[in-house]
Amino acid sequence: MSQGPAHHHHGAGRLNMPFVGIPSFLRAAICTDLGALDADVAVMGVPTDEGSPFMPGSRFGPRAIREHSLRFVSGEPGYYDPEARRHFLAHEMQEGLIVDVGDADVLPTNVVDTFHNITGMAGQVLGRGAMPVVIGGDHAISFPIVRAFSQPLHVVHFDAHLDYAPFIHGLEYTNSHAFRHITRMPHVKSLTQVGIRSLRNTQTMMEDSLQDGNRVVTMEEFRDVSYRGFLDRIPRDARVYVSLDIDVLDLPLVPGCVSAEPNGLLYA
Repeated sequence: MSQGPAHHHHGAGRLNMPFVGIPSFLRAAICTDLGALDADVAVMGVPTDEGSPFMPGSRFGPRAIREHSLRFVSGEPGYYDPEARRHFLAHEMQEGLIVDVGDADVLPTNVVDTFHNITGMAGQVLGRGAMPVVIGGDHAISFPIVRAFSQPLHVVHFDAHLDYAPFIHGLEYTNSHAFRHITRMPHVKSLTQVGIRSLRNTQTMMEDSLQDGNRVVTMEEFRDVSYRGFLDRIPRDARVYVSLDIDVLDLPLVPGCVSAEPNGLLYA
């Protein structure tokens, strides 16, 4: 008796391979009218690297991250963690609570007005009650983003560098200055800097940050105390802004980072 051809179930929806379609973050819906934004989380790109005095290129970060995020989109709801044996973001993705609001308007060579655009866009997102998840871009953008908040908040800064350079030579908007600006904002109640280890941190930066009352956790200390050792200064249920510089990771994992230097290996 001959066996007939196998029948394959094709499913009702699209397969949507990572190389297909418009690369919004995690294929979230795109919102171009912030006045109509209705979501819990708004993903926002800031494609500028004019705050990086050494190596350009991170302006392409938001686009690249969106493209790579498509590899994490599957037919299942949310994202399954085989260790925790649970799905994350299932409800948020199914209910359309995460949207991609596009990029801030960048004005090449006009850093001051670009920063005004960043603050304005982040402020619109906050005004609609959504949490901004911002993709850079170099780390100078943390300043105009935190400036968009009005309510009191605590800032936790993960980085190999303090980004606390003094304002000299007319420089104040580079990726080395952001947190000297941020700690002076009246709504910022504390600054905790975690993962500090680079030999490009100067004594002046370190002493100034500590003198301003900031908590500096070096990588060696972090290995000893873990996250519980620096969260004690942040009140329970307080608003927290988290700033993550990719170079806080072991830099051989991120060779395209503008800070790719031997400091990443000092505590490997």
